[in-house]
Amino acid sequence: MEDLKLSTSDGYKIWITMLIGVVLSSVFIHRLKQRNVKGPKTWPLIGAVIEQLMNYDRMHDWLVEYLSESKTVKVPMPFTTYTYIADPANVEHVLKTNFVNYPKGEVYHSYMEVLLGDGIFNSDGEMWRKQRKTASFEFASKNLRDFSTIVFREYAMKLSSILCRASIRNEQIDMQELLMRMTLDSICKVGFGAEIGTLAPQLPDNRFARAFDTANIIVTLRFIDPLWRLKRFFKVGSEALLDQSIQVINEFTYSMIHKRKAEIQEAKSTNRNGNKIKHDILSRFVELSENPDSNLTDKSLRDVVLNFVIAGRDTTATTLSWFIYMVMMNPNVAEKLYSELKAFEENQAKEEKVSLLPYDLEDPKSFTERLTQFASFLTYDSLGKLSYLHAAVTETLRLYPAVPQDPKGILEDDVLPDGTKVRAGGMVTYVPYSMGRMEYNWGPDAASFKPDRWLKDGFFQNASPFKFTAFQAGPRICLGKDSAYLQMKMALAILCRFFNFHLIPNHPVKYRMMTILSMEHGLKVTVTRRS
Repeated sequence: MEDLKLSTSDGYKIWITMLIGVVLSSVFIHRLKQRNVKGPKTWPLIGAVIEQLMNYDRMHDWLVEYLSESKTVKVPMPFTTYTYIADPANVEHVLKTNFVNYPKGEVYHSYMEVLLGDGIFNSDGEMWRKQRKTASFEFASKNLRDFSTIVFREYAMKLSSILCRASIRNEQIDMQELLMRMTLDSICKVGFGAEIGTLAPQLPDNRFARAFDTANIIVTLRFIDPLWRLKRFFKVGSEALLDQSIQVINEFTYSMIHKRKAEIQEAKSTNRNGNKIKHDILSRFVELSENPDSNLTDKSLRDVVLNFVIAGRDTTATTLSWFIYMVMMNPNVAEKLYSELKAFEENQAKEEKVSLLPYDLEDPKSFTERLTQFASFLTYDSLGKLSYLHAAVTETLRLYPAVPQDPKGILEDDVLPDGTKVRAGGMVTYVPYSMGRMEYNWGPDAASFKPDRWLKDGFFQNASPFKFTAFQAGPRICLGKDSAYLQMKMALAILCRFFNFHLIPNHPVKYRMMTILSMEHGLKVTVTRRS
């Protein structure tokens, strides 16, 4: 009997040893096959999870390294495979030629649904088309354009007064935080008719903005965290924090929706012609929701609000932040901008037959009066004269696109123009951050900040939207592109004309991993007034 026990025990050991040997052999063979494979090295079952996690904080630059060697890179993951593309021909195929085969997809939708719901950036098919049709009608409105110009100027002026005060006191400020406040106030005023006042002089704390940032970071982590569904089920860790953030976000958005509904009803009851009803984006959707056939609930309106907040606040503010950083790192660009803005100021004064107000840098009142006069010259049409400013904004977007990568689902097996095979159920991601840094797209100076690359004989020249992908391309091309340029040029014309920015010594400037390319530590600067 003892001998039988021993033989059984020995048998288990043999089987375990054989199993370990098989596992190690399969891992060895798997790794051996990858010696000549371009792209991240993978492991059985878990794919490239280990390498991605090790490089998570520098994910965009990690992709730059691989995409500079190969225009297409495959990254296997436990439940899907990501195919990253940087070749304009492949991008055009995905975003336009075979558009119907590359929707947002169920995988992306499931990751982002808790934050963006079924909004325009997280939906496909008929739901997406209806939202886009309504939004495109609104963005084409001259009334909205004119109103936006006034609002953008108003908040740029509020920001300027804060900067003026900081320059007098020699205070350190976080430009990214201030720009986030400015764009949040602006989008809520333009998009939803709401005045929330985060850019007030005392800079009040805003729970919604903090919760929105936290939620954005956590849903981005889901793309490489295979345990997020488990954490969500048990409501622990990052997913528990996400729940708390979403609660704050929902309180803000639903209160905004209920307020607009009440205002619309009041306007209708007191004004038969409806002339007092606002025509902002939210109001359009509220009016649509009154049609029983629209199927638009308060939850649908909540999704509309959050999608346009992320479009109008985060993308614009992060681009403005990177622009200020690039100007500080490239003094020659700052001087060219200043020269263009000074010449513009003088020409506008001549055209309008007014004298430029004298001012003294040591006198805040006269400085503010001159700044206000300059701002009055800035209109939708006159901003079009600032070609170098437009080029500098575009060059910022080339190197620091607000959306650094954009994944798409795959409905059916397909072959990309470069011969890469992609499988149904996987993901294809075009990578604006990498594309802007590829020499095969932009030449040997691709990594350099050179606004002049966009100018020919002093006039701005567009590039193909499948090469310069900051605003996407094809049927999903950004509806708010002109509005974004309008706000950015309005603010930057004032800031670059009247202020110099100085980065705090040793302040770290790096992006943080979220859907929008914001700065992890903000942008800490001091400012001085300029004549």
